[in-house]
Amino acid sequence: MSPRTIDRALFALVSLLAQGLLWLAVATGFFQVIARFVLHSPLDWSEVLTRAAIIWSVMLGVALAFRQGHMIAVEFLRSRLRGPARRALEHLIHTICLGFLVFLIWVGAQMTYRVRFQSLAGLEVSISWVYLAIPVGATLAAVGLLLRWAMPASPAAAGAAETV
Repeated sequence: MSPRTIDRALFALVSLLAQGLLWLAVATGFFQVIARFVLHSPLDWSEVLTRAAIIWSVMLGVALAFRQGHMIAVEFLRSRLRGPARRALEHLIHTICLGFLVFLIWVGAQMTYRVRFQSLAGLEVSISWVYLAIPVGATLAAVGLLLRWAMPASPAAAGAAETV
């Protein structure tokens, strides 16, 4: 299996998970509104589940954005540079982003570990499952960034994605 095939499969799976979690957030949020205002019986768990699903979908979406190169744009400076200077700026941006993502992985893993004995109200599961979105999303974003950095884009994709 080629690296490009693994790349496409991994980020297609991440995309499906992010979309599924976003739909879960919409459905549970809608169900909460119906339960509260139509049935006059608010639910304990739906708001917590909605919030957790949104957190996970955002962190997975960040990974997708980094893979596509749509997170950070330094267009003013980038548009004025050409050749090696432009490539050096792109390397600098990738390095700074990667450093931030590694920091986020480290801090997120520590936070996930620290809260492992706390429970989510209404769901009775460890809150560390929600905090786990931070190191998982940052790890996937770092993988996406490294793949974008290492694999030259196809000519069609290079013209379409002008941000770093």
